[in-house]
Amino acid sequence: MLSISNSLSFLRAPLAFLFLVENTTFRIVAIMLAMITDSIDGYLARKRQSASSFGAILDPAMDKFFVIFALTVLYLEGRLQVWQGCAMISRDFFLLVFGIYLSLTGLWESYKFTSIRWGKVTTALQFLVLIGLTLGITFPNYFYGVFVLFGLLAFIELWQIKKVMP
Repeated sequence: MLSISNSLSFLRAPLAFLFLVENTTFRIVAIMLAMITDSIDGYLARKRQSASSFGAILDPAMDKFFVIFALTVLYLEGRLQVWQGCAMISRDFFLLVFGIYLSLTGLWESYKFTSIRWGKVTTALQFLVLIGLTLGITFPNYFYGVFVLFGLLAFIELWQIKKVMP
């Protein structure tokens, strides 16, 4: 069954396609709506007690799709260098390493997927940087190192928590 919160998560995919239209207003509206749906979907899932394992994976997957799609468009337009985009999604590389660890150790099936603090902080910063890049703001190169730091902190948080169901 598709819950309201999961529907809001799915909405971020078509919002990403608004980046294909080279219009600053459309893009800012898409980012703002993605931020709003990201905030509301988790709240609704908890409030309506409809949180699910599917939703716990769908929500961050849609965030990643939106951000990577937007970054790709901005790269193709010359507003972003490859290394800057990679730095912005470096948390996802850390998550991939953690997922490989769970798979290799056989803990994937018993791991309880929940959101983590540094994941939320990174996603919020990604959305804010997307707004800045859309508006033509240039960020200093050292700024992109913050994303790598947040990715490392997310990895450490996952490693320390190890939310394994009994």
